[in-house]
Amino acid sequence: MASPNLFAPTTCTAKTSVQAIATTATAIATNAASSGTAVKIRSLIIANVTGTAAVTLNVDLYRGTKGYRLAYQISVPAGASLTPLGSDLQLYLEEGDALRLSAGVAASLEAVCSYEVLS
Repeated sequence: MASPNLFAPTTCTAKTSVQAIATTATAIATNAASSGTAVKIRSLIIANVTGTAAVTLNVDLYRGTKGYRLAYQISVPAGASLTPLGSDLQLYLEEGDALRLSAGVAASLEAVCSYEVLS
């Protein structure tokens, strides 16, 4: 099924996902194959919740069998946050796509992702 016409969507459902980021790439937002929807990522906020040294972050757009890097080994300082996707840089997930995150140290980074499901 094709993605919807974004000039005249029928519905727009707001969503927020949260997760502690693991060392293996894990999806925080997905758009299932044949969903008939588009997912618009509005913001992605990452926080280093440890008091220890900076932790590296990877963000990728997973399509088919490959992850395409949006951010690679970005250092998030202790006690700081980073916004790799926001109002100035948004992303659409097509059918079958996923937005995935991984960290250099498990459970040191937490993520909040705000998005819209358009149909």
